[in-house]
Amino acid sequence: MFCSEKKSLEVERIVKANDREYNEKFQYADNRIHTSKYSILTFLPINLFEQFQKVANAYFLFLLLLQLIPEISSLTWFTTIVPLVLVITMTAVKDATDDYFRHKSDNQVNNRLSEVLLDSKLQNEKWMNVKVGDIIKLENNQFVAADLLLLSSSEPHGLCYIETAELDGETNLKVRHALSVTSELGADFSRLAKFDGIVVCEAPNNKLDKFTGVLSWKDSKHSLNNENIILRGCILRNTSWCFGMVIFAGPDTKLMQNSGKTKFKRTSIDRLMNTLVLWIFGFLVCLGIILAIGNSIWENQVGDQFRTFLFWNEGKKNSLFSGFLTFWSYIIILNTVVPISLYVSMEVIRLGHSYFINWDRKMYYSGKSTPAEARTTTLNEELGQIEYVFSDKTGTLTQNIMTFKKCSINGKIYGEVRDDMGQKTDITKKNEPVDFSVNPQADRTFQFFDHRLMESVKLGDSKVYEFLRLLALCHTVMSEENSAGQLIYQVQSPDEGALVTAARNFGFIFKSRTPETITVEELGTLVTYQLLAFLDFNNIRKRMSVIVRNPEGQIKLYSKGADTILFEKLHPSNEDLLTLTTDHLSEFAGEGLRTLAIAYRDLDDKYFKEWHQMLEDANALMDERDERIAGLYEEIERDLMLLGATAVEDKLQEGVIETITSLSLANIKIWVLTGDKQETAINIGYACNMLTDDMNDVFIIAGNTAVEVREELRKAKENLFGQNRSSSNGHVVFEKQQLELDSVVEETITGDYALVINGHSLAHALESDVKNDLLELACMCKTVVCCRVTPLQKAQVVELVKNCRNAVTLAIGDGANDVSMIKSAHIGVGISGQEGLQAVLASDYSFAQFRYLQRLLLVHGRWSYFRMCKFLCYFFYKNFAFTLVHFWFGFFCGFSAQDVSDQSSMDYPQLYEPGQLNLLFNKRKFFICMAHGIYTSLALFFIPYGAFHNVAGEDGQHIADYQSFAVTMATSLVIVVSVQIALDTSYWTVINHVFIWGSVATYFSILFTMHSNGIFGMFPNQFPFVGNARHSLTQKCIWLVILLTTVASVVPVVVLRFLKMDLCPTLSDRIRQRQKAQKKARPLRSRRPQTRRSSSRRSGYAFAHQEGYGELITSGKNMRAKNPPLTSGLEKTLYNSTSWIENFCKKTTDTVSSFSQDKTVKL
Repeated sequence: MFCSEKKSLEVERIVKANDREYNEKFQYADNRIHTSKYSILTFLPINLFEQFQKVANAYFLFLLLLQLIPEISSLTWFTTIVPLVLVITMTAVKDATDDYFRHKSDNQVNNRLSEVLLDSKLQNEKWMNVKVGDIIKLENNQFVAADLLLLSSSEPHGLCYIETAELDGETNLKVRHALSVTSELGADFSRLAKFDGIVVCEAPNNKLDKFTGVLSWKDSKHSLNNENIILRGCILRNTSWCFGMVIFAGPDTKLMQNSGKTKFKRTSIDRLMNTLVLWIFGFLVCLGIILAIGNSIWENQVGDQFRTFLFWNEGKKNSLFSGFLTFWSYIIILNTVVPISLYVSMEVIRLGHSYFINWDRKMYYSGKSTPAEARTTTLNEELGQIEYVFSDKTGTLTQNIMTFKKCSINGKIYGEVRDDMGQKTDITKKNEPVDFSVNPQADRTFQFFDHRLMESVKLGDSKVYEFLRLLALCHTVMSEENSAGQLIYQVQSPDEGALVTAARNFGFIFKSRTPETITVEELGTLVTYQLLAFLDFNNIRKRMSVIVRNPEGQIKLYSKGADTILFEKLHPSNEDLLTLTTDHLSEFAGEGLRTLAIAYRDLDDKYFKEWHQMLEDANALMDERDERIAGLYEEIERDLMLLGATAVEDKLQEGVIETITSLSLANIKIWVLTGDKQETAINIGYACNMLTDDMNDVFIIAGNTAVEVREELRKAKENLFGQNRSSSNGHVVFEKQQLELDSVVEETITGDYALVINGHSLAHALESDVKNDLLELACMCKTVVCCRVTPLQKAQVVELVKNCRNAVTLAIGDGANDVSMIKSAHIGVGISGQEGLQAVLASDYSFAQFRYLQRLLLVHGRWSYFRMCKFLCYFFYKNFAFTLVHFWFGFFCGFSAQDVSDQSSMDYPQLYEPGQLNLLFNKRKFFICMAHGIYTSLALFFIPYGAFHNVAGEDGQHIADYQSFAVTMATSLVIVVSVQIALDTSYWTVINHVFIWGSVATYFSILFTMHSNGIFGMFPNQFPFVGNARHSLTQKCIWLVILLTTVASVVPVVVLRFLKMDLCPTLSDRIRQRQKAQKKARPLRSRRPQTRRSSSRRSGYAFAHQEGYGELITSGKNMRAKNPPLTSGLEKTLYNSTSWIENFCKKTTDTVSSFSQDKTVKL
C-alpha cells in the first residue's frame, strides 16, 4: 500500500546514468516482479479470510460453535468440523498450488541474467538486481530486461530492430534509434562508463506508444520520444548488440503497468448461493422461533407432568429458558437444509467436469501434442452462461501468416485451379503446386497452384513482367544474407513480405537497396534501378509509390494501395480493364482476401525534374510543409495505368469461421480487441464473417478529442434508433434506469450493425461522461472491433461490460498483451500459440486452437451449468423434504428437539441460451424447489402418521412406535428422492443406474445392519433397536404406506412435467424427441452449410504498415556500409551464363494453347 501511494505522487522521474547512489534517494522500484498473491507468512490469514467470505463457510463455523455447547447440541461437534476442515483444506491446497506456480514463474523471470556495465566492465547480474540508471548490454534475440533509453547499437546511426509481440501482439519488426550524441559511444566500455547524462521524463504509466523526456548531457539538452525507448518484453532482432540505460524497472515498466492484478473469481451460482444461504438461515430462524414458542407453551401446560420422570433439577423448570435452549437445538437439528455436504458435492462435481475437459480428445491438438486444460476447478458452470467473448486477433483468430493467394494481371485472374472442362475447382491435396525448383533462390515454403502464371513468365508477357517488377521495387523490405548464403527478408509488415516473396519465386528477386538504388535480379539478370523518390505510405493516402529510373533511362512511377483510392487516379483509357479488375477484387474480397491495386505511370524527364524541385522546396518549408508535400504527391500520382491487383490471405486458424458463426447463433456477442491497425482488424472481421456487406452500417469512431468522439457516438446512435433517443438532452439518467432502458431499446433494434473504434478514440470514450454512450452503442451492435488498443485498454473494455451490463464475460488471447483482459474477465482462456505461455499461465482454461472454444462453451459449459443446476434443485428439494419432517415431528414430540448429446449441443447453439438467461437455477427456481420440498415433507410425515394412528400389525402387535414410524418414513424418503432423481435424469448410462439404485440398496444394507444383533452387541447404547427394521419391513401394511407416500409425492410432479412437455416443450425436449426418432430411422446427418458473406465489392485493403519507413530508407540510416559497386548502377549485368528461366523453358513444354482463350484487355 505504501508503494502505491508513493507511486501516485510521482510527477516526473529523474535518472542519472551510472550513479546508483544518486538514484537510490528517489526510492525507485528495483527490477523484481511479483505476480503471486501470498507469501509463507501471509498465506494462512489471507486465504482463511478469502474462504470465510463465503457465507456458507461462516455459517458452518457458527454451527460448529453451537455444537460445542452440550446443553443445546443433540449432534456431536465432529460431524461438522471434519467436513468443514476438509473443504477448507482442499481449497487451501489448491490455492497454494496455484500460487506456487506463480512464484516459480516469477523466480524464473527474476533470475534471468543480463550484462550490466559496472566499474567499466560488463558483469552478469540477475534481472531482479538491475537498478534504475544502470547501463545494460543486449544481444540479438534477447528479451529486454527493463524500459531502456537506447544509447548505441551495432547498426548504422544507432538503429535497432525490435519485436513487440508481448506488448501489442504484432510480430512485424519495429525500428528504434538512439540520439546521435549517444550513438557515438558505440561499444566503448570506458566511454559508456563515463556517460553521466541525466534524464528527466514522465512518471511511470501504461501508455505503450508515448514517451516524453529530456536528456541533459555535456551542457546541452536533447528531447526524447517513444522512438528512443525499448520497452521490457520486447525482443531484440537483427541487431548484433545495443546498449541502453534503465529508465523504468520492475513494476514501473510499461509492460507491468499494463498487467492486471490477479483477482479472486467466483461464479454467479456461488454468489447466488451466498444470498440463498442467508435466506435459508432466516427461514431456519423462523422455524426455530416457531418451535421454541411451541416448546415454551408445551412445557408450561403439559411438560410439568413429565419432569419427575426425567429427573430434572429445579433450574430447568423455566419454560422460557427451555424454549430458548430448544431454539438453538433446532437450529442445529434443522441445519441439514444446507449441509456442508452440499459444498463438498459441488466441488466434486466441478472437479469431475474439469477432468471431462482435460480428457476431451476432440479438444486435443495433435499438431503440438497439446490437450485442453482446466487450470481451475471452480468456474466450470460459468462457461455455460457466457454472453460476451473478448478475443485477441493476432495468433488467436489468425495464424499471423500472410500468403500470396491470387492476383489479377491485365484482366486475367491467376491463382485459381480449373478442371479439364475449364470449371473452377477447390484446391485439394491432389493438385500439384508450381515447381519452383529451377529457381535456386526461391522460397521453398511458398506454394502457388495456378501454373498459368509461370507459363506467362516463361512466354515473356510484358504486363506480367511489369506487375512482378512493381512488387519487387515498391516496398520497404530490407534484405540480408544469412551464414548459409540464403537471402533473408526483414519486413516491416507481413503483407509486403508476402508480395515480395511472390515476385521472388516468379523470377523477380529483390536483392538489395541503398539510399539511391534498388537492385533486382530479373530472371537471372541483375538490374539496378536508381531510386529517385519514395512517396511514403500513411493512413490518409492509403497507398505508397516509388519513382525509379531504369537502365534504359526511363522514369517510372510504381504505386500500390487501396483500390478505392488508386482507381480514382487512373487514366480514362483504363475503363474496360477497371471494370474487369473491379469484378476480380469483389471476388477476392468475397473470399476474405486482403487486396491491393497495382498501377504505374511513365514520367517525362523534364516534368519529373520540375516536380522534384518543387518537392525539395516544400521540404524546406517551416509552415504547411506536410500539406504542400501531400499536394505534390497527389499531383504526380495521377493518370496511372492499371496493371491489376493482388490478393493476400491472412490465414485464419482452422475452424474460426464456423466457431464464430456457431457462437453467434448461441446469442454470444464477440468483440475483437487488437493492437493491430484499423484496416487489418476490419479485414479480419470480414474474413471471419463477423463483418459482412449485408450489414446495415459499420460505424467507425476515430475522433482525436473527447468532443469529437462524443459527436461521432451521437451520430451513430441517431442512425440506430433516431434522434430523440440519441442523447439524454442534458438530463441525468441513473445507471440502473439507463440499463433497463437500454435492454428495452436493444429488443427494438432491427438490422445488423458493427462498431469499429481505435485506441486513441477509445481512451476518450472510456472517460466517465462518455463511456455510457459507448457501451449503449456497442451493445446494440452485432460486432465490435477495437483496434490499436493497449493491454490496459483491453482490460478496461472488459471491466466496462462486466460491471455495467452485469453480463458474464470471457476473454481469450495468446500473448502477454492479453494477460490483463484474461485476468479481468469472469473466464480467462489462454491459447498456447506463437507468443509464449504468458496468457496460458494467467488463464483459467487453455487449449491450442480458437475453434475449441465452441466445444468448451456449447458442450462442456452447457453441460456443467445444466448438471450443476439440476443437482442444486434436486439437493434443495431433497433436503427440504428431509429436514422439514423434523419440523412436523416437533409438533407431536413436545417440540424437543443429460439432457442431449454433445453433437446436438454443437448443432443447436440455441440450447446455450438458458445459461445466459440464468433460467435453470435462480431465486424463482429455488422457491419452486423449496415448495416442492415442503409438499414432499408433508406427504412423508402425515401419510405415515395418519396410517399408523391406532393401527396394529398383521401379527396383532402394535407397530405405531417411534422407531417403526422412523423406519417407514426414512424408507419412503429414500425411495421418493430416488424416483425423483430418476425423473430428473435425461440421459441414462450404466453409471446412473449404479449410483441411483445402488444408493437404495446401500440404504437398506445400512438400515438392517443398524438394527442387527451384531451391531447391538458392539455398541448397545448407540443401537438399541434390535430387529426393528426387519419387523417393520415384513409388514404388508408398511409397504402399502410406503407405496402410497411415494405415489402421493411423485404423481403431481409427473403430471406437471407431462403437461409442460406436451403443451410448451423446450428446445431440449424437442431435440430429445428428434434423437429418439433418429435412433429408429438413423438417417445421415446433414452438414450445416458454411455461412459466407456477400461478395459485393468493398475495399479489402489492409496494409499493416507504418508511416515513416520511406524517409528512413531514403535517408540511408538503416543501411549497412558495403563495398561500392563496380558499375554505375544503371546498366544491366549478366548474372549467369545460363539463367534459371532458360532451364525452365527447356524443362517444360509450350502450353500457350491452354490459356489462349482467356480474355485479355489491350491497353
